[in-house]
Amino acid sequence: MSEAVVDDIVAVLPPLLQSLEALGFIARRLNPPDFGRVMEAAGQPDLALKAVRSRLAHWPEQFTNVQTSLETASDAALAAFAGLRSVQRGEGDLIAVFRALRHAPRAQEALYPLAAKLPPVSSFFVDPACREDAGLLARLAEPAEEGTGIMHDHNEPGSRGGFSLYVPEYYTPDRAWPLVMALHGGSGNGRGFLWSWLRDARSFGAIVVTPTATGSTPDKTTWALMGEDTDTPNLARILDSVRSRWNIDPARLLLTGMSDGGTFCYVTGLEGASPFTHLAPIAATFHPLMAEMADAQRLRVLPVYLVHGRLDWMFPVQVARQTKDALAAAGADVTYRELDDLSHCYPREINAPILQWLAKDR
Repeated sequence: MSEAVVDDIVAVLPPLLQSLEALGFIARRLNPPDFGRVMEAAGQPDLALKAVRSRLAHWPEQFTNVQTSLETASDAALAAFAGLRSVQRGEGDLIAVFRALRHAPRAQEALYPLAAKLPPVSSFFVDPACREDAGLLARLAEPAEEGTGIMHDHNEPGSRGGFSLYVPEYYTPDRAWPLVMALHGGSGNGRGFLWSWLRDARSFGAIVVTPTATGSTPDKTTWALMGEDTDTPNLARILDSVRSRWNIDPARLLLTGMSDGGTFCYVTGLEGASPFTHLAPIAATFHPLMAEMADAQRLRVLPVYLVHGRLDWMFPVQVARQTKDALAAAGADVTYRELDDLSHCYPREINAPILQWLAKDR
């Protein structure tokens, strides 16, 4: 790699990674009354990125792939901040904030191919607690195994019913791997939601599948919470497809999800025929009738990891507390985590404890 290109990478990469970390900080702490304070706390790494963005132009042709990844990731991060700054100036609402944050997973998707080439990028996609783990770093330094990494099956933006998949690059078929099927929230999609889990799956060794719901309402893509359930058979189809190709641990099949996706965890996961061994609804709602209609035998000792924020403005925390009691009364093995500083957001820091819980023998 030429010295000039290296200099450009050294100039661009730190503010790009800092901008992505800041976007993660904002997404995790997004609470409408606190938006201004959260933006101030996140700082202005985008200004530094904007100042060096021009250094990605006019590279030699042989570095086009690296150039394109950095350009696309930088532009997506800057677009996210542009939308957020607009709201900060009073020119938008909460919906505009969510739209702006959709650029963050696009930036990560563009950047991830460089993880195999640039150590700082690889480190970004590792849980901070594991960044000095010599064994993990050695595994990640090896060439990727065939049939690993990120894959998409009919899961382009705007599509319905497809899925995205991440298989750790150090996967080998000589042991069974835990599987996480993670369901996006309303208005989301599986391709974007993959990035809520990839860092942890890569760090701790799990296969992650993120489907996109099959249906939609006039204003969002969401799961079959009412009417005909076309999602449960589609999830079964996706699970069968993944299990036919990779060695999946039949005792560690986790169904999790955020908001509407968490609620659908209950809808489909409490059915007697559900193949999932563990459920982890995040920021979800629950009606007591769900427990009454659930398969009683399945509910007994079913491991459920329930996570909710005390500041949740969409589904009040009292609902989660009642859900915990209802499921426990029905015999489920409930682990309950209530996060004092969490609003209606995805708490990515909960992924590692969930994977540890999934790994327990029962």
